[in-house]
Amino acid sequence: MEKKPLAWVVDSTAFITDELKNHPDVYVIPLNIHFGDQQYQDGIDLTPEELYQKIETAEEFPKTSQPAAGEFAKVFESISERYDAAIAVHLTAKLSGTLASSMAGAEMTDFPVHFVDSNSLSVGITRLVERGMELAETGKSPEEIAETLKTYTSNFRNYILIGELDQLYKGGRMSGVQFFLGSMLKIKPIVQITPEGELQAIDKVRSEKKAMQYLVDRISESYQNDGISKVYLMHGGSQDKADELQASLKEQVPSLEVVTGDISSTLGVHAGRGTVAALWFVEKD
Repeated sequence: MEKKPLAWVVDSTAFITDELKNHPDVYVIPLNIHFGDQQYQDGIDLTPEELYQKIETAEEFPKTSQPAAGEFAKVFESISERYDAAIAVHLTAKLSGTLASSMAGAEMTDFPVHFVDSNSLSVGITRLVERGMELAETGKSPEEIAETLKTYTSNFRNYILIGELDQLYKGGRMSGVQFFLGSMLKIKPIVQITPEGELQAIDKVRSEKKAMQYLVDRISESYQNDGISKVYLMHGGSQDKADELQASLKEQVPSLEVVTGDISSTLGVHAGRGTVAALWFVEKD
């Protein structure tokens, strides 16, 4: 059987669109979510809505973990029979050991895998894969595609309104002082994945209404300054908030294409129900 030229491997923190879900060359490796001794695979046996329901009743706060290197090795061994090479795109290495685990898994095989640290998560991974597929159609080699995607990560823009401060704190993504002040003052923090892939608070707003308008204003500014044509509004079990944000955005920027979707269960552990994020790429030369 003649091998296909290229497979794509992503982790489950990516926004898995219907196109990616049904694409024959895309392989999604799930992260793990732990409630005490019980382990679930993200997107396979624990949906985002089930996660939020379990958090409300669970005695212990859930933890997340990356797939073991051996899990990646199994996938790479399997696809080596059908492909010449693979490109693996993973969530930022600054927030997870998933990329390192994937690289370790590849070292257990003889299969050529080219790695891309997305320096992001969710749509940041998704758009890199879509862009990579576009490049593959032009005849570029896997090495050339991977190198181009590493540069493309700098085009990522994101603003995230955290739904549950206590989950961000319990998950180790927020200092005790930040949590105390935010809780006491009812501040809505706006956080961001930096171009280096780190999570940082960039602003704080006094009400959710103002925070939602903050997101609309940032998107509108990028539309005016960068000519963006598409934005993703991702949410944590809050379709109503995403719809509200979309309606406000359409009033301000009617021609902008807007896509809404859920963040993965793994991301939901840290961000919580009620999170809303605006994510997009600036298409620079």
